[in-house]
Amino acid sequence: MHRRSASADVRQLGESLLEINARHERLISGLLLLARAEHEVTDRSPVDLADIVAHVVAQTAPEAAQEKVQVYEEARPAPTTGDALLLERLVTNLVENGIRHNLHDGTGWVRVTSGTAPGGKVTVTVTNTGPAVPPYDVQELFKPFRRLNGERTVTGRSAGLGLSIVRSVARAHGGDVTAHPREGGGLVMTAVLPRH
Repeated sequence: MHRRSASADVRQLGESLLEINARHERLISGLLLLARAEHEVTDRSPVDLADIVAHVVAQTAPEAAQEKVQVYEEARPAPTTGDALLLERLVTNLVENGIRHNLHDGTGWVRVTSGTAPGGKVTVTVTNTGPAVPPYDVQELFKPFRRLNGERTVTGRSAGLGLSIVRSVARAHGGDVTAHPREGGGLVMTAVLPRH
């Protein structure tokens, strides 16, 4: 494909095959992460979700800028215990979901907050602008390979496992995740975990 003598058809076929391979790699990685997150985490370390929020917001800044979405962060201390990499994946998936399913005309925003909640819990909440989400469709978003309106797809940027991974990671840590439509469009998604 990279030879000078390669025809345009061969180069195009090569690019298509590389893209298909990359999609399959994302799908396999997502499925492996989902399988890992299905089991309760037994090897736990102290983790402050505020640190993870700050890190994820910084890491996703280039994508947010490219999508013309403003990201706001309110990282208050939220101490818990668990697998730091899985918890980072939970927050990353929530933030990426908020960026990708948003208004991309310069008016869209995502707000990421962490903090404590009553009952010995800590939370990470991601609120975003975006298209209106019917309340009856919200639970569908947590099923693997699902999008709004029952669409099942694997796209170039994701394998359609993001929110199912979020739910599995939260449950493996003794918590859960909830979502509801935001008035005016978009979602409010909150992961609740035990406080350390």
